[in-house]
Amino acid sequence: MYTHWIKGHIDPFWNNEHRDLDYKNEPFNNSADINKWKGMGFTHTKYTGDMYDMRNPIPKWFDIERIKLMFNFDHISWSFYRMRTGVVLPEHIDTFNRFKELYDCKDKTIVRALIMLEDWKQGHYLDLDGLNMDTWKAGDYVVWEENVPHTAANIGKQDRYTLQLTGLIKERLIDWEYSQTTK
Repeated sequence: MYTHWIKGHIDPFWNNEHRDLDYKNEPFNNSADINKWKGMGFTHTKYTGDMYDMRNPIPKWFDIERIKLMFNFDHISWSFYRMRTGVVLPEHIDTFNRFKELYDCKDKTIVRALIMLEDWKQGHYLDLDGLNMDTWKAGDYVVWEENVPHTAANIGKQDRYTLQLTGLIKERLIDWEYSQTTK
């Protein structure tokens, strides 16, 4: 499988306000993946972190317009994500079902951007199609096209905070020439 993704960095425009959001946990939305993971020996009762997403009011300090311009997204959904110690999300491919229904974009390429809200801490883990990401700084981000297998975990001592964005690119301004291609 060939995977296209890019990495970058933005200067954080947040402090620690993301820690104070009213996070809620929802079950993972793909029962086929859960059954597969259980068959592989994963015994968790919870496979997702906690979310504060666009069904809630936009935090005053969160500059959504700046984010839209930065990533050149035509449509965007956002979710602040807190992964507590012990949460393991095995390899999966996002379905984007809610996003597809919301924006009626079944035949368009959807991208996911993940912005790290805090510096990497020991035990925080992210893998995109076999490439391990670690030692990130607050403001580092990665963007990938749909259908990319990925996994995340927090086996560390402190919560892991990210901002998850889903969108459609208005025009292909992301220069995939500088992206990684893995085989």
